[in-house]
Amino acid sequence: MATVDTSTLASLGLTSATKAASTTGSSAGAIGQADFLTLMTVQLKNQDPLKPLDSQQFLGQLAQFSTVQGIEQMQAAMGSMASVMESDQTLRAAALVGHDAMVAASSVTLAPGAPLDGEITATSAGPVTLEITDANGNTVRTLSATAATSGALAFHWDGLTDAGAAATGGTYTIKAVAGATAASRAASATALDVGLIAHVDSVSIESSGLTLNLAGVGGFPLSSIRRVS
Repeated sequence: MATVDTSTLASLGLTSATKAASTTGSSAGAIGQADFLTLMTVQLKNQDPLKPLDSQQFLGQLAQFSTVQGIEQMQAAMGSMASVMESDQTLRAAALVGHDAMVAASSVTLAPGAPLDGEITATSAGPVTLEITDANGNTVRTLSATAATSGALAFHWDGLTDAGAAATGGTYTIKAVAGATAASRAASATALDVGLIAHVDSVSIESSGLTLNLAGVGGFPLSSIRRVS
């Protein structure tokens, strides 16, 4: 692209305006569309008739400016839409306070002797074994139940160990497998899905998203909720 003699611009009283446009563009990190149009007009007015400027380059760059501007406007619109959706989701989540919710989780932090309710998804009718282990992998309590058919099977842990004492506070893992023998609880056994049920005390807005605070079992992301009653 041909350049313009600054002395020519000065004689037309355009030097200061050009500098202002340049300063504005540099402060924003790049030349603006309005500044580009000003420079384009000045160069077209002062071009050498024997060496005319390439108008296609100007039009190509102008199209690029328009594209970038359109993308920025679209990003701003998407940001506004995301904010509205987040606010709507927060209001919907707040309506869950006071209800019982089931979350898809197999690990939970409990207070000493705290009870726990939940559901096992049985794959077929028959006996099911529920094994509760502490953070060290030690079996604290083993429960047995019988599924009449495939589907949801409720369970309740009273917070006691197999010895009848209150379990200490800490993190516990709940594993359910089909069968009622020791072999069915082997590492190679297929685990059944487990859901935990608790009362929704409150809803927190975290950087990672909305979190439902369940009584006695802690906070869980909204995405982990499987049922509300």
